[in-house]
Amino acid sequence: MTAWRDNFQKTATRMAPGARGFWAWWRRSLLAWLPPRWQQQLGLSRVRLLLWRNGEMLRIERDAAGQCVLLAEIPWPQSPGDVEALLGPRLSALPCHWLLPAHSVLRRGLRLPAAAATRLGDVVGFEIDRQTPFTADQVHFDARVIGHREDGQLDVELVVVPRTTLDALAGQGGAWKGALAGVDAADAQGLPLGVNLLPPQARQQRRDPMQRWNRLLALAAVVALVGGGWQLLDNRRQAARNLQAQVDVAAQRARTVGEQRQQLQDLVDGAAFFDRQRAQRPPAVEVWNELSQRLPDGTWLEKFSLEGGQLQLIGLSDSASSLVGRLEGSRLWRTPALTGVLQGDDGSRRDRFTLTAELQAAPAPRTEAVDGDATHAP
Repeated sequence: MTAWRDNFQKTATRMAPGARGFWAWWRRSLLAWLPPRWQQQLGLSRVRLLLWRNGEMLRIERDAAGQCVLLAEIPWPQSPGDVEALLGPRLSALPCHWLLPAHSVLRRGLRLPAAAATRLGDVVGFEIDRQTPFTADQVHFDARVIGHREDGQLDVELVVVPRTTLDALAGQGGAWKGALAGVDAADAQGLPLGVNLLPPQARQQRRDPMQRWNRLLALAAVVALVGGGWQLLDNRRQAARNLQAQVDVAAQRARTVGEQRQQLQDLVDGAAFFDRQRAQRPPAVEVWNELSQRLPDGTWLEKFSLEGGQLQLIGLSDSASSLVGRLEGSRLWRTPALTGVLQGDDGSRRDRFTLTAELQAAPAPRTEAVDGDATHAP
C-alpha cells in the first residue's frame, strides 16, 4: 500500500469510528471495476512471492490476494540472484516474503476497542507480557484484525515469533537477509496469515509503484483517449484470438479423428495378424484332446505350455521313457523329445520328465463343393 493511501486511511479512521470499514468497502467497490491485470500494474492488489523450506527444497509461490500458485521448487540453499534468474524480471520485481511453519509462531486472540485500530501495533505490544511467556524485547510480533463485532470492538490476533527464530533464519540463508520484504507465518492448513514479523528496519524497501502514475495525472485526458483506443484494439485482438482458438479446436478435432482412424486400422490389422497366427497353429483344445488320448495311465502333468510354436510338458509318469514313442506320429506336432534327464520323485516313486515338441501348422479347413459348383460330364 502506497504512502498517500496509508495517510488517507489513517485520517479517515480518526474522523469517524466506522471510516475504516467504509474505506475498505469503497476501495473494494472501485477495484471491482478494474481488470485484475490493471490492479496489479497500478499496485492496488496485494501480490507477493512466498518462499519457504520443505525439507531440502525451497518452494516459491505467487500469492495474489490469498490465492497461492506454486512457481518452482528448487534445492536449498539458493541465493537471491539464482532465484531472480529463474523467475525472470517480472516476477522478481514482486516483494519476497519468507513463510514460517505454523509451529514456529505463537498466536493469541485479543478483543480490543475499535479506536485501537489506528495504533494496533503499539496496543498489542503492551499485551505481549500478559499473553505470551516472552517479553517484548525477546520477540518480533505483528497483529491482524480478524473481524468487527456488533458492539464496536475488534477481534484481533497477536502473532509472536522469538527473535532467535529469525536469527536462525538469517543464519541459514544469510544472502536473503537484505532481500526479504517481510516474514509471514502459516496457519494449521498451511495458508499464510497475512502478517509481517520482520522488523521495519530490516525490510527491503521497494520503489512506490504509484509514483509514476502520480506524475501522469495532468495527462488524464490523453491517457483516457489512449486507453479507449487501446481497449478497442484489445477487443479486436481478443476477437482474433477467439477465432484462432476456434480454428485450433477444429484442427485438433481433425487430428483426433485421424488418430482414431489410424488406431482403428491398427487394431484391425493386429486382429488380422493374430487370426493368421492362430490359423497357423492347432487350437489348444485339439492339442489337449490329442494328449489325453496318447498319454498313458499313471502320468500326471504339472505344466502344459504352448508358446511360440513350442509344446512343453512337465510332469510325473510311471513310464516316462516311453512317452516320446507314444507322442510320435501326431498330425498336431512333430519331433517330440525329452529335455534333460529323468529324475526320480521319492514321494510318488515316479520319474519327473520335461518333454518338448514343435507344433505343426493347422491343417487347412476342408471345403466341400456344392452342387452348383460341381462339373457334370456330358
